[in-house]
Amino acid sequence: MDLLNNLAVGFATALSLQNLLYCFLGVTLGTLIGVLPGLGPVATLAMLLPITYTLDPTSALIMLAGIYYGSQYGGSTTAILVNLPGESASVVTCLDGYQMARQGKAGTALGIAAIGSFIAGCFATILVAAFAPPLIELAFKFGPAEYFSLMVLGLVGAVVLANGSVLKAFAMIILGLLLGIIGADVNSGTFRFDFGIAELQDGIDFVAISMGLFGFTEIIVNLSKGEARDSITEKVGSIWPSRKELCKAAPAITRGTLLGSFLGILPGGGALLASFASYTLEKKVGGSHANPPFGKGNIAGVAGPESANNAGAQTSFIPMLTLGIPCNATMALMIGALMIHNITPGPQVMSSNPTLFWGLVVSMWIGNLMLVILNLPLIGVWVQLLRVPYGLLYPMILTFCCIGVYSINNNPFDVYITIICGVLGYLFAKLKCEPAPLILGFILGPMMEENLRRAMLLSRGDPSTFFTRPISLVLLMMAIFLLLLILLPSIKKGREVAFKED
Repeated sequence: MDLLNNLAVGFATALSLQNLLYCFLGVTLGTLIGVLPGLGPVATLAMLLPITYTLDPTSALIMLAGIYYGSQYGGSTTAILVNLPGESASVVTCLDGYQMARQGKAGTALGIAAIGSFIAGCFATILVAAFAPPLIELAFKFGPAEYFSLMVLGLVGAVVLANGSVLKAFAMIILGLLLGIIGADVNSGTFRFDFGIAELQDGIDFVAISMGLFGFTEIIVNLSKGEARDSITEKVGSIWPSRKELCKAAPAITRGTLLGSFLGILPGGGALLASFASYTLEKKVGGSHANPPFGKGNIAGVAGPESANNAGAQTSFIPMLTLGIPCNATMALMIGALMIHNITPGPQVMSSNPTLFWGLVVSMWIGNLMLVILNLPLIGVWVQLLRVPYGLLYPMILTFCCIGVYSINNNPFDVYITIICGVLGYLFAKLKCEPAPLILGFILGPMMEENLRRAMLLSRGDPSTFFTRPISLVLLMMAIFLLLLILLPSIKKGREVAFKED
């Protein structure tokens, strides 16, 4: 009964004219971002954070969420037609989707991607609605020691599941933790690592660092590529798959939905990990006798990953909404949006602001319906957008970024920080250091320090409190298990192979 009452509150909130408008705006912009190669959802969310400052918190979060899961839909269009992923989770869709397009089945590939995405998105949203309340009840049993251990698990998970070198991911997390403690000490108020610069006494602004690392970096990297694109945009054909094609894709959609829903909840998980894991699973299930072979236009190679990345994108909201822990860079930006509105992320959000919580959950159902309408009948419009010259977009985006960063505090120092972070982000890209662990460390660092201090004060300086409390002990053991797991040669080799799949 409580769930029905909560859903009623959610529908009343999500179906208001204002929130419907922002949901539509979010999913449309997300689809556009997914279609246009060169800008991913993380960069877009970072750029739009300044705008959300003037919005109602519920409307702001509904719009940002729509951009995230909407980009998973749009990314498949570019992957299939141009052989270039519109965003990172669509990398594996290129392998079979583009081959289907070359065989004259572009419409079928686009249709099955949209259908799989819709089914997975709806199922994942049901999981969010069903599992969030019990997780919140569990979260209310958490004290400072448990929260510290949970954040340790989150950071370790980000290292284990980060794309690329584990050592580099560790280094990025440590750098993020160091940047996060710049400013006033939690207890004493003493200024730390400000180097006498008055603007650093309040710490580095989250919007500035995230926009630099993701927005500016994305633009610089794409400008430096200058790659030619072999596109198939002349004739897409029918977007409705035949009964035979639907029957062939249905098992892959089911497996991708279930796998993505689980992986989205894990620390460091989300759409990217889900799509890679799903493609690997489909190759294992299909075997070497798949017809056509994987990589040569197999429809399961499109249906599975596209379902998985949408399911993973939406279940990644569960730890963010219930525990206040971001499992990937996008959720870190979502937490940043809550903080901009002075809302403390965590289990108290559901009790103190139920309209925000349930309005967001219900808006995901509505957004998925909007996305099917946008992606199936309007596929021709998105195809035409692929012909937009990207050189015209980047100057406007950079100008918009600078104005947005400056408008938050009316301080040019934030713009300088953004530029510096953009240059650093480009260097990280060249060194193949993923910035997502850095931003997770930056967000979780101050929260970890605060909970560590509280736990030590409550235990009168006894560190055994982290091991004598059952929940805290389990979380720390899970973190240690993950660290030991990646040291195993077989796991390490398998991890390297998985991330080289693209």
